[in-house]
Amino acid sequence: MVNDELIISTQNLVKEYYRDKGYYDAEVNITQTPDTSNANKVVLFINVKQNNKIKINKINIIGNSMVADAKIRRQLKDTKEKKWYSLFSTSKFIEENYKKDKQKIIDLYNEQGFRDATIVKDTVYRYDNKTLNIDIVVEEGRKYYFRNITWVGNTKYSSDTLNRVLNIKRGDVYNQATLEGALFTSQNGTDVSSLYMDMGYLFFNVTPVEVAVVGDSIDFEMRMYEGRPATINKITIVGNTKTNDHVILREVLTKPGQLFRRSDIISTQRFLAQLGYFNPEALQVNPKPDPINGTVDIEYVVEEKPSDQIELSGGWGAGRLVGTLGVTFNNFSARNMFKKGMWRPLPAGDGQRLSIRGQTNGIFFQSYNLSFTERLVRWAQAKLINGFCVPYSPV
Repeated sequence: MVNDELIISTQNLVKEYYRDKGYYDAEVNITQTPDTSNANKVVLFINVKQNNKIKINKINIIGNSMVADAKIRRQLKDTKEKKWYSLFSTSKFIEENYKKDKQKIIDLYNEQGFRDATIVKDTVYRYDNKTLNIDIVVEEGRKYYFRNITWVGNTKYSSDTLNRVLNIKRGDVYNQATLEGALFTSQNGTDVSSLYMDMGYLFFNVTPVEVAVVGDSIDFEMRMYEGRPATINKITIVGNTKTNDHVILREVLTKPGQLFRRSDIISTQRFLAQLGYFNPEALQVNPKPDPINGTVDIEYVVEEKPSDQIELSGGWGAGRLVGTLGVTFNNFSARNMFKKGMWRPLPAGDGQRLSIRGQTNGIFFQSYNLSFTERLVRWAQAKLINGFCVPYSPV
């Protein structure tokens, strides 16, 4: 149905498209004419006038004294001033990107200890018919520091141990991102959450609570719920259309009956990516905890990708042409070679490697090579050395 809502939404959609291209002043007008082939229909004509592409002339930072203008402007990743020497950065104004960049300014201040920093006002106004200016007024507030940190509810580890893992000292500049990283998401896996989850405490939780603010210093109380260790119940694989389950499961370190360990899941993701059979960006892990029974089901989600290789090369030497042709099947299945219906186009899915390669310069020289590799279970064989279990390298 053609009504006012349809016309307005269409105009806005087209305007948004042109704004994303930098045409902030694009004009969109929609007209209707009767459809001569059908009395109940009309033809809509969308008339667009692009006008000039609008770029950013100047970004003025007002009210800052503790953080330099240049440092603040660097946070505006998608909102840049027009510079003659900036060949690889855009200076077009996109409102949605600008909103995200303003939050990055606040994040910068928070990282410097200014937890009360705000943008009290910002103004976007035209400088000329092709550019605009932006004024951003900030209120920095005072700089804060960590003071006392206490732990409540911890029985598995002492407060001294948790303080060492947290690695935040009295007098350190207050940084919310640093605090959350030390508790939950450290890149090297040394956060408090990893400490517990590597011992099976899947249901562990910690909540940092500000209990006092004295001058420029903040006291925190870490309120913890440890729960009980979780045991792995079931392992499932989803998304493998060619690779057989047992090929994936032999790379999986999480086994039914074992304690849940987050480090095992991270290592498993790395091992699956190294196989080369799956898209690394699509690898997912979905833990499905059951707090009542103290168990967890783990679902690994994979996405197949082509992994076979072909080699074709030629060279000239000693007055002769030398040619090489080779193919490598990285996810071959020898046991399905003689099974009907398994050649699609080749039997695959068992993680075996079959390589065939030939080289010749005619009747004077010929070389043919064939190799077959079977990958062993990664953690099935181990030897005890000085009381530690050391895995063999995969073959």
